[in-house]
Amino acid sequence: MIVLVRDNSAELLDRLREIRDAGDVPLVGDSRWPSAHWATVAATVEKLDELGDAAWASLTSGSSGRPRIVLRSAASWEDSFDTVAQILDTGPSNLVALPAPPSASLTLFSLAHALAGGPSPMIGPPKGSAAVSMHGTPQALRAVLDSSVPPSLRTALIGGSHLDPVLRERAEAAGIRVTAYYGAAELSFVAVDQGDGLRAFPGVELDVRDHTLWVRSPFVASGYLGALGPLRKEGGWATVGDQAEIVGGRLRLLGRADDAILSASATIVPEEVEVALRAIPGVRDAIVFGLPRARIGALVAALLELHSDTPAGLRMSVDSQLAPAHRPRQWFTGAIPRTASGKPARAEVVRQVLAGEVRRLVI
Repeated sequence: MIVLVRDNSAELLDRLREIRDAGDVPLVGDSRWPSAHWATVAATVEKLDELGDAAWASLTSGSSGRPRIVLRSAASWEDSFDTVAQILDTGPSNLVALPAPPSASLTLFSLAHALAGGPSPMIGPPKGSAAVSMHGTPQALRAVLDSSVPPSLRTALIGGSHLDPVLRERAEAAGIRVTAYYGAAELSFVAVDQGDGLRAFPGVELDVRDHTLWVRSPFVASGYLGALGPLRKEGGWATVGDQAEIVGGRLRLLGRADDAILSASATIVPEEVEVALRAIPGVRDAIVFGLPRARIGALVAALLELHSDTPAGLRMSVDSQLAPAHRPRQWFTGAIPRTASGKPARAEVVRQVLAGEVRRLVI
């Protein structure tokens, strides 16, 4: 069965070990979730008993209304442990700092690695620690560089979103050897970049078909629990729909095929946030989109069609229904532009907002 654990529970690593030793599947939740989100995840877990070869479960960054749980076998992570240890140049006697919460799949991966004899985890930034490596996002690396870099820190494995070359240069100037990677909760490691472009992660084959990236890999997840998602499998190959091209033996990512918003290393599916917004009394319709921001990729924003005035308690409703990463940070109101077929025109919304053609909403 799946056992749901809070990410701020004491002795988390020991708890994960107990669950795995019992033959169960741990799923670490985010302590910041609203109670409704916890209830939805718990209900999803309780309804389903068929887990196949699953050893680990993690949540993608879908909205709180429709959690997407990824199931994977033990081998799908274990087969990459040796390569990751070589990249980080660490062993069991070393500490690896994990700034992202344990509910994030990249941190849960490192906790699984620790249980299998990898470097000992330290939840939180490496500030003031004896950590020799870190596994986190570009935002976490920037925070380390903006503070006092511990003299012990010498390697960093950075994923979750694009690593700015300037940030890499800052890290290397501080004596940190950086390896960036592209991956997904469903695919795990796909490609690594040690400063000269993305190449296939050892053991992974890459193929681009009609601009869509496919991978053949031992690290692909088994599938989803209780929800559909972007993962597709065909004849040993898998994709999550990312667009890409291969130039000179290097992988170049071109964005997502769908309208997913990449914001501060979280992936937000607009349609799922829109469902929550439309359920708020006084909201006639809603469209969610990303506004480009240099440091985080995109800022989550929403355009609301309202019945009349701004609904009372709109902020409270949003905070209670959506996980923090999925709450819009900028709000606008007006008529939602649509295509000839009647579908919301997301690109036109972004254009209108950037051109100042819609009214800003303060909530």
